[in-house]
Amino acid sequence: MMETEYRIAADIGGTFTDVACLSTDGVLVTAKVPSTPQDYAQGILAGVRQIADQLNLPASSFGQLLHASTIATNAILEAKGARTALITTEGFRDVLELRRIRVPRLYEPLYQKPAPLVPRRLRLEVRERLDARGSVVQALDEQGARDAARALAATGVEAVAVCFLHSYVNPAHEKQVERILREELPEGCFISISHDVLPEVREYERTSTTVVNAYVGPVVSRYLTGLVQTLQDAGFDGRLLMMQSSGGLLDVSQVIARPATVVESGPAAGVVGAARLGCAAGYADIITFDMGGTTAKASLIQDGRLTATDDYEVGGGISMSSALAKGGGYALKLPIIDVSEVGAGGGSVVRVDAGGVLKIGPQSMGAMPGPACYDRGGTQATVTDANLVLGYLNPVALASGTVAVNAQKAKEALQAAVCDHADMSLLDAAYGVHCVANATMMRAVKAVSTYRGRNPRDFTLLAFGGNGGMHAAPLARELNIGRVIVPPGAGVFSAVGLLFADYEMGRTISFSAPLPEDAASMAELDNAYTALETAIRSEMGDQTGLTITRFAQLRYHGQGYELSVALPAGPISASVMAGAAQDFMAEHKRSYGYVHENGQMELVSIRVVASRPPARAPKISKVIAGGSLYEETSRMAYFGAEYGLLLTPVLHRYLLDDQPRKGPLIIEEYEGTTIVPPDWQAWRDVYNNVVIDQITQGEA
Repeated sequence: MMETEYRIAADIGGTFTDVACLSTDGVLVTAKVPSTPQDYAQGILAGVRQIADQLNLPASSFGQLLHASTIATNAILEAKGARTALITTEGFRDVLELRRIRVPRLYEPLYQKPAPLVPRRLRLEVRERLDARGSVVQALDEQGARDAARALAATGVEAVAVCFLHSYVNPAHEKQVERILREELPEGCFISISHDVLPEVREYERTSTTVVNAYVGPVVSRYLTGLVQTLQDAGFDGRLLMMQSSGGLLDVSQVIARPATVVESGPAAGVVGAARLGCAAGYADIITFDMGGTTAKASLIQDGRLTATDDYEVGGGISMSSALAKGGGYALKLPIIDVSEVGAGGGSVVRVDAGGVLKIGPQSMGAMPGPACYDRGGTQATVTDANLVLGYLNPVALASGTVAVNAQKAKEALQAAVCDHADMSLLDAAYGVHCVANATMMRAVKAVSTYRGRNPRDFTLLAFGGNGGMHAAPLARELNIGRVIVPPGAGVFSAVGLLFADYEMGRTISFSAPLPEDAASMAELDNAYTALETAIRSEMGDQTGLTITRFAQLRYHGQGYELSVALPAGPISASVMAGAAQDFMAEHKRSYGYVHENGQMELVSIRVVASRPPARAPKISKVIAGGSLYEETSRMAYFGAEYGLLLTPVLHRYLLDDQPRKGPLIIEEYEGTTIVPPDWQAWRDVYNNVVIDQITQGEA
């Protein structure tokens, strides 16, 4: 991984594709172009060319293109994945149907869970059986497996998942079936084997994760292969790396082999950037708030550390990891930065339901036709239209004049969507939309804080995304958070986050045993870690700057779920395991509010992560963006019934200094807009962050 003078990163959103480039001296160059759903690669290429033109460089100057995308997530959410089959142990055909007993909606007895990604007719059984120790109880019926493979070939499936009982201990039967499938199925058929994807206990989670990997495999493969070809045709011959859901970068060839690792690729990038740049500026305890065009996302960073989980669901009304809300999506038991996500963004559709209640999303107008104010044929009102009516957004054009808007279209759409159904003025309707959007997005913030036993007031809210700055301060007020940070390049911050991410690879294996106490069991555990570390070093290749971190998944004996703790480097010893036990109890206390002081602990699985950081220090010295606004102006903006319409200064962040300036203020930049309400004040720190503080009663 040789560092070149320039690295470039691209993040695809529902409305815009964000591109950022960082030079060795910390100069950040950004571009924001409309997403191209018909071929996302064209949007990336347009952004790359825009930055290359600004720098007067050919595309070949970029040695690395770092990429984050929601292509895998969208395939699941929109049910547009591959035609997938499942081969499993006889008697376990319906594991995907049975799932877990939990349902996400307590007061909806007729709630129906989403249909399995594999229909029952494509779930085939093969006679074989292993016990929990991996011993063969029933040998694999090879002819039965071959018959199943031929039957699937006749149906024209694009992907096949294989998951046998207890194969995490002994993968021999799965390997035999994999060989048969490759002999009988067409060459392009994607094959997903559970011992490769998730060699861990729990049949439903392992089966579901293996199926998700298969379901998105062909989609991700086609997308990345096409992207590589498009970039090469345009003259880019550098290395293409993609963000994993765990927050590390990986070569696209390895992503294609395990596509489920990028299901939450897009949200992870911004959180990584928040951790790196936020901590460098002195903010170790952060709640990230990322509001884009389609969704709003939140994550928690405590003591400078990302919050990770391997107990996630994707495809429900709110994608999240929580013991309090399960059963709404498809289990994905892979390391993922703990991000909660709700369907509320700038493009989210506004409507009044049959009961007269104002609703926001989850439907979105996306990039095309977009909000009504974009004047591209969209007629439905959106959150962006409401913010334009309020005066928060530039009434002529966004992105420093590069995206024209039609304010009259926004007013007409909002009038038809809200005012014609409710007795209120246009401004009050727009402010109501703004407030309802905040209430909707509060769910995402609470999902990673309150629902995890953390008090939001103990954290700083770091806001980014194209719309994050407009909603952050009112949202923070409702959560009793006193400070908001808006970093440089906030509107393209997920792309910026990619520039500071580590190159990373991790592997997990099952290791079921009581917490080691004697020398023999500690030696056995140490040997398991060493073998896993050797394998991952081999896959990483270049060992320069490599950091190896060991993790243990622990639980109390009899518990259904475990918590992950990091182990220090070096051999496994009594002091190492005593420290792991203390760390587990501390995390258990934080997460669940109690500990069993004398409870017996046990290992469930072990994980090794190898990472290599980029050579750059996490600091942005200067931001270059097309047509940046440096001259202060003003316009009327509405801040609710309490303050009404106020003449509000409009300025660029670089016109702020280290002296607090009282709101209201509109900070307007190429990448996005930040609103400072009348009861808040803003200043700029040495890292060029806009710091927004709530004014206390004494200060007012």
